[in-house]
Amino acid sequence: MTVPAPRARRRPSRWGRLLPLLLVTALLAPIGLLLVQTWRQTGDNRDLAARERLGVQYLRALAPVTDALIETQSAAVNGRPAPREALTRAVEDAAAVDARIGTELRSQERWAGLRTKLEALNGRSPTDPESAYTAYGEVTDLLLALHRKVRESSGLVRDPGADSFFLQGSAGQELPEALVAAGRLADLGTLAPRRPAAEQARSLIELTGLRVAALTPATDLVDNLRSAVDSSESTDLGANVLTPLDTYQRSVEALAASSAPAPGTGAVDPARLAAARLDTHTAALQLQPVILSELDALLIERIDALDRDRWQTIGAGVTALLLLGWLAALLIAAGRRARRRATLPATRADSPDLSPSGDPWQPAIHTGRPGDPRPLQPVGATRDPETAQWGPSDAAR
Repeated sequence: MTVPAPRARRRPSRWGRLLPLLLVTALLAPIGLLLVQTWRQTGDNRDLAARERLGVQYLRALAPVTDALIETQSAAVNGRPAPREALTRAVEDAAAVDARIGTELRSQERWAGLRTKLEALNGRSPTDPESAYTAYGEVTDLLLALHRKVRESSGLVRDPGADSFFLQGSAGQELPEALVAAGRLADLGTLAPRRPAAEQARSLIELTGLRVAALTPATDLVDNLRSAVDSSESTDLGANVLTPLDTYQRSVEALAASSAPAPGTGAVDPARLAAARLDTHTAALQLQPVILSELDALLIERIDALDRDRWQTIGAGVTALLLLGWLAALLIAAGRRARRRATLPATRADSPDLSPSGDPWQPAIHTGRPGDPRPLQPVGATRDPETAQWGPSDAAR
């Protein structure tokens, strides 16, 4: 009886061995791309928030300069000695801030031009109110331009948060514009009665324009701050901002009433207007540091949240690498076991000592030479296959 030859095992091909590694790589590529994009996005957002904090520092340094410049202008227009000490100290402090972060905010050129104009005001005689009004107007225009430059270069104008966006606009745009315009309005109210009668009509038109220029940003400031409080998730913002905001709003309403021309004459009471301007100025000085502090707190909170996101990204990346490494190890180990099994001898089912059916209780077919030992044969001399079929007595014959 012919025994079928054992089937040869097929070795895995090269592509079969490389397929597990290719699958792991295919999983690793999109995961790595996603993690890299998340890392870059959080990094960009964090850099923007850190840069915005530099803008807040610069705006905080410009606030005393704005305050001192408006007070100096009012004194010069009214013929009083100008308080130079406060302005000089504010300029020195702002210069120190510009020397530290001005390069990054690209504000050094504008600050140098503004400082030159500020220093030129020290030698101006207080006996010419009209020229002082014009000269201080040019300097305050440069100061407002520097505010805009700082907001743009620091990224505050592109702030992604609703509450922080309203806060930066209020502290860096509306409030300085309202302060400067209110100071000019009060100073022009002092100069208008002194002008010749031929210029009274022009003075009234200028007063009307300055009144709009002062009340429009003040009204926008109130609306923006209330929008910031309504859109913010911070519980401290409303509690800290609303009280000084109400005070400022009442002062703005008083300024609007005192700057309105009297019926019939069209004249404005300079003393009443100056007092209203002073109240508005005082309320703004109380409100501005609160706005900047709340804005800085929101930026710090955002930076902390982005740092947590970056750590979570790192953790997710490490976890993904560990899982993919474990999967690769399993696939490699399975491939090695398959290669070892391919190199082993034939299995028991292919052994010549087993029956064709593979049942060990069936008689085995011996396919060796006649003299070879057979399975389960007693130890001793081998039997002749020619005489094995006869009994012992016939073999003896």
